[in-house]
Amino acid sequence: MIMEHPENDDAYKGLKVNKGVENVPTVNPYLKKRVQRKQYTTSEFVDGILKGNITILSQAVTLVESAKYDHQLLAQEIIEKCLPYAGNSVRIGITGVPGAGKSTSIDSFGMYLLKQGHKLAVLAIDPSSERSKGSILGDKTRMEALSREKNAFIRPSPSAGSLGGVARKTRETIILCEAAGFDTVFVETVGVGQSETAVHSMVDFFLLIQLAGTGDELQGIKRGIMEMADGIVINKADGDNVDKAQLAAAQYRNALHLFPLAESGWSPKVLTYSGYYNLGIKEIWDMVYEYVAFTKKNGYFEHKRREQSKYWMYESINDTLRDTFYNNPAVQANLMQTERMVLDNEITPFVAAKRMIDLLLNDLRKK
Repeated sequence: MIMEHPENDDAYKGLKVNKGVENVPTVNPYLKKRVQRKQYTTSEFVDGILKGNITILSQAVTLVESAKYDHQLLAQEIIEKCLPYAGNSVRIGITGVPGAGKSTSIDSFGMYLLKQGHKLAVLAIDPSSERSKGSILGDKTRMEALSREKNAFIRPSPSAGSLGGVARKTRETIILCEAAGFDTVFVETVGVGQSETAVHSMVDFFLLIQLAGTGDELQGIKRGIMEMADGIVINKADGDNVDKAQLAAAQYRNALHLFPLAESGWSPKVLTYSGYYNLGIKEIWDMVYEYVAFTKKNGYFEHKRREQSKYWMYESINDTLRDTFYNNPAVQANLMQTERMVLDNEITPFVAAKRMIDLLLNDLRKK
């Protein structure tokens, strides 16, 4: 019940205080009870993915990314059943320094491909904060045109500090997307750290996006990333920046002549374009298709995919061994004490490591 304000008494003429309002409920009465998501079986997941159901595909990718053990088991069953239907796409890794226009370029590239009748999946890796472990996942907002297309699937994922953002989960997601009928897959990297190496180990064509007019262009050339690139494109070649872009392209071409020929036998090309104005997009895709045809003809395309599968087998073994080590109860019980001994210079790091490994092996033998 709301009490009358004493200020409204005649003694306080000229002062008017309105009544308050009743206490409102803390829970919105119009809020509907949350609908429980349907729990699909493995067969239902696989059937939905093969039919191109985006909702089911998204839920399957969520299972792949989940850290829960039962989710991982279900995800592996789905991937295993989808594997025979995968492999029929062109996988393209896209990297570049932050601000190079990767997301805007992907929007332009994707719309061009959709007009050619393709189905496109974009796996955009968003860098996670080292402090909060959170991600903005804002790449999708910069792909305005693609995000409205039914034949485009955009999946932003947090890097979570795993190999610069790209690890086994991204490769498994590629398999699901291919099984769902997507014939082109983009993997966008965060543009820093080891992510380029990881992306290169799971794509067919590696595209490096660069900028012109930002200073000495050759300062932006790093030998490792240049050697991995199958094509280099200079973005924002429009308006007053066209001449600068052409000059940068010439400098990159000269730099590429200093590198040995790639194992594929392909000589990387350098092109200019404008992602914002959609200029030069066709030429870029002519280059990509020329590369695919060239490597399929000389057998490198399939050879590279086999080598990638072997690479990820060993990466998976390494991940499993690491997880087994750190989740072992005997190791957990002694790790901090051993760490303190190293910090106090009682034992060397190498002796400490051997002790912990021996501890793990002895514990596993008992089981």
